[in-house]
Amino acid sequence: MRPSTALPTRFLSAHAVCELVRREGLDRTLAGIAQCIEEDFQRWPAFDKSARVASHSHDGVIELMPISDARRYSFKYVNGHPRNTTRGLPTVMAFGVLADVATGAPELVSELTLTTALRTAATSIVAARRLARPDSRVMAVIGNGAQSEFQALAFHHLLGIDTLRLFDVDPGATAKLVRNLAGHHLNIVICASAAEAVLGADIVTTLTADKTRATILHADMLAPGMHLNAVGGDCPGKTELATDVLRRSRVFVEYEPQTRIEGDLQQMPADFPVTELWRVLTGQAPGRAHPAEITLFDSVGFALEDFSALRFLQEAARRHGLGEPLDLIPQLPDPKNLFAALGEAAGPADCSTPAAPQPATRHAA
Repeated sequence: MRPSTALPTRFLSAHAVCELVRREGLDRTLAGIAQCIEEDFQRWPAFDKSARVASHSHDGVIELMPISDARRYSFKYVNGHPRNTTRGLPTVMAFGVLADVATGAPELVSELTLTTALRTAATSIVAARRLARPDSRVMAVIGNGAQSEFQALAFHHLLGIDTLRLFDVDPGATAKLVRNLAGHHLNIVICASAAEAVLGADIVTTLTADKTRATILHADMLAPGMHLNAVGGDCPGKTELATDVLRRSRVFVEYEPQTRIEGDLQQMPADFPVTELWRVLTGQAPGRAHPAEITLFDSVGFALEDFSALRFLQEAARRHGLGEPLDLIPQLPDPKNLFAALGEAAGPADCSTPAAPQPATRHAA
C-alpha cells in the first residue's frame, strides 16, 4: 500500500484577501498583479486559451473562465447581475481555483470578488502604459459603482493621474466614490453629464453596469490624444460606446474571439481591425503611434488575468502566512480505495428482507 499523499490546498477567504491587501498595501498589490499580468501576456502562446463559457438569463449571467499553461490550470466562477444591489447582493461575485497540471491537484481556492476588481484595474494599467499619452494627468470616470475606486486609485498610484472628473446617473454612487477617495490627494470634479466629464480628460474610463446596449460616449465627445478605457461592455447585448467611437479609434483587445462576442466590438463587422494587447507587450505591434491618436482598450476581462491574479495571491499568501488548509480532497492511504474514506458509514448493510409483522398473541388471564 502506498503512503498517503498530502494535498496542501490553501483557501483564501474574502477576509484573508482583505488582510493580504492591507499588509501589502493597495498600491503594491495593484502593481504586483499588473506585473504578473504583463509577464503572462508576454508568454501568450504558452497558454491553452478559450472564450469563457456563459449562461445568460433575464437577470444576468454566470460564467466559467478556464485557462492553462504547461504547469498550472485555473478557472474562475463569476456572475454579473446588475439588479443584485436591490437585493443586498453584489453585482459581481466570484471565486477561483489554481491547480497543478501534472496531477490535477487543486493548490489554491480563493475568493475572486474583490480580486476581480483589483485585476481589472491592474489590466487597465498594463494597457494604458502602452496606449495612453505619458503626460496624462486627468481621467474621466463614467460609472461610479463597485469598480470605480480600484480604477481611480490604480491610475493615480501607477500612472500619475491627479485629477478625476466623475459622472454617474446615480448621484449616490458618485458621493460614495468621493468619500472613499478622501485622503488620497486627488483633485475631484463632479460633473452633470458624461459629455461634461470628458472635457479636458486625457483618459476616459467607462464602468457602467446595466446589461443594455448603451451609448455612453459619442464621437463628438472625443478629443485628439485621448485614451479610452472601456470596461463596462463585457457580455452580448451590453455596450457603452457608439460605433463611431470605435471607427475613430485604434482598438486594442485582450482575446479577439471573446471580445468580438462580448465587447463594444460586438457592434462592428467581423473584419473591423483590432490588435490583441499581447502583441503590443511583446513588441510585435505598436501601441500609441503618435500623441494625437485616439486609442481604445475594449476590455471585457479574460481568464489569463485571473490566472495571473491567482498566481500573485498564492505567492503573497505564502509570504504573509495567510490562508488555511482546505479539506477539499479525501486523504487516502490507498488512492485506489476511495470507498474506504467513508469509514464506518460504509459498514455492512443489512440487505435481508424485513420480517412480516406477526399477529399479537393473547394469553388467558
